[in-house]
Amino acid sequence: MDGSESSSPQGSPGSAHTRTVPIANYGFLSDGEVTALVAPGGDIDWMCLPRLDSPSVFGALLGRHAGRFRLGPSDVSVPTARRYLPGTMVLETSWGTPTGWIIVRDVLLIGPWHHEGEVSRKHRRTPMDYDAEHTLLRTIRCVSGEVQTVMECEPILDYGTTPMTWDYTDLGYRQGRARADGFGASLTLTTDLRLGFEGGQATARTLLKAGDERFVALSWDEPAPPLTSAEAHDRLEWTAHHWQHWLARGRFPDHPWRSYLQRSALTLKGLTYAPTGAIAAAATTSLPETIGGARNYDYRYTWIRDATFALWGMYSLGFDWEAVDFFSFIADVAERDDDLQIMYGIGGERDLPESTLDHLPGYAGSQPVRIGNAAHGQVQHDVWGALLDSVYLHSKVADHLDGRIWPILGKQVEAALKHWREPDAGIWEVRGELQHFTSSKIMCWVAADRGARLASMIGQDAEAAQWSLAADEIKADILEHGVDERGVLTQHYGTTALDASLLLAPLVRFLPPDDPRIRATVLAIADELTVDGLVLRYRVEETDDGFTGDEGTFTICSFWLVSALCEIGETRRAHELCAKLLSFAGPLDLYAEEIDTHTGRHLGNFPQAFTHLALINAVLHVIASETAAEREQA
Repeated sequence: MDGSESSSPQGSPGSAHTRTVPIANYGFLSDGEVTALVAPGGDIDWMCLPRLDSPSVFGALLGRHAGRFRLGPSDVSVPTARRYLPGTMVLETSWGTPTGWIIVRDVLLIGPWHHEGEVSRKHRRTPMDYDAEHTLLRTIRCVSGEVQTVMECEPILDYGTTPMTWDYTDLGYRQGRARADGFGASLTLTTDLRLGFEGGQATARTLLKAGDERFVALSWDEPAPPLTSAEAHDRLEWTAHHWQHWLARGRFPDHPWRSYLQRSALTLKGLTYAPTGAIAAAATTSLPETIGGARNYDYRYTWIRDATFALWGMYSLGFDWEAVDFFSFIADVAERDDDLQIMYGIGGERDLPESTLDHLPGYAGSQPVRIGNAAHGQVQHDVWGALLDSVYLHSKVADHLDGRIWPILGKQVEAALKHWREPDAGIWEVRGELQHFTSSKIMCWVAADRGARLASMIGQDAEAAQWSLAADEIKADILEHGVDERGVLTQHYGTTALDASLLLAPLVRFLPPDDPRIRATVLAIADELTVDGLVLRYRVEETDDGFTGDEGTFTICSFWLVSALCEIGETRRAHELCAKLLSFAGPLDLYAEEIDTHTGRHLGNFPQAFTHLALINAVLHVIASETAAEREQA
């Protein structure tokens, strides 16, 4: 759906950047520490080092002069085909030119665990058999004819503000090292091409003939990069097998939509910062919710509210170890902090100061470009419910709570009970006036309800009784003040406006799925808060969110609607909507945050973890509903 490129200028004539690349057309790479986005034309347009939330080294996604890394034919930028090697995060791009065919494979290398002689300074989770190799590997093979091929690598540090200078190493034309004044770290470019340096750009040009294979490896930190094409091939193959073995651990239904579940699982794994287990909301910052608009945020952090969906999705697909690691990250910050924030850095950082990068024009001219996120200081009352629901889900699946969890649990329940009567910024982090958001109240009910259940499970009967009564009080208040005359749950107290976050009400079991208020709410949102069948967060004209302008439909909300329709028995309608949403997937089955229903264009940060989590939930809901219906008919 998102295949046409816009006419926004983004580069010089003859380059792959003469036009803005549609967001959904990017390929996504990860090694569990670093992520990268690869444009169809062969450019690495986004990569941050040494972590996925660090300043960019390649930032052409947000400004043509912020650094890029191109590899491909000299005279053709539009590829013939692109795909991931099945079951992997290895991206393959094929070009047919007037004279021949070449194939480029891009991968962030993963190899065996290499901290045997020392304890890693950054890893906090249980060590696995593998670890990031801190190398971006690009291989190129000519399969027929001959093709003039170019490589241009121009890293610019700190979001395009600090150029680097190249020098040869003792390997001569086969290796260059880039440094910048004031930065201790360096980048090493190793290849079997012949390198030349033009200012801050390392360049190579060669005529490849049928059967020729070459490699380019950009590395930082240890271990050492590959030095030959044979070694590069072996390490790419090791990485591909690693991803396939990882995916094979999962449980995927034998269904036509299985491939979407598998790509979503791989994407979520790729957005997980392996040293801590934190899942980043997305790999990017400031990709716009509206082209040319100001709704541009930094999503390279982890949100506590993602926890419940993340654990549900991981456990449902059989990835228990990843679920435990993310839960452990959440437990770490909850144990450390008296006041639980709604979001943290992927290393557990509390302070995420927001600022703007005025020197960058932004994606397709969309400013401001923001780094950091001021929402980390907002008051959002859903955070306690998200945490408690995560603990409850974890306890049911793992059948165990470690000793540190009970004090954390009690502290968070009491915080919810202390604040639930107060207004907040809501799940959508509005920057307008605080309100008594109904979904926030529901999540406070979740905190009290799950707290009572957990307390009962471990024999804390007094707390169980107290919190159960509190849950009843919160529910009664919501049903008195958060339901309109039609019996529909409203965005906040004192309004009749709808809000897609209320699709969570049946999913968190606030009321039974057959309760008329749940059915009325789900159908009202489906009929009145949609554009061409896809769901808006809310009507911007009815909500004081602190911004102006329109926004696209939020894909996570549309997937929530699929799940909610399944809950109320609207299986056929759920299947039709889910099929429509899956048809909007990017060419590589990846999703951004929003979809413009008029063009099918993806908007917002990319790839979006929450969207892929909601996809897993929705697809499994539909499959389960259809399976149950088939059994009844049999």
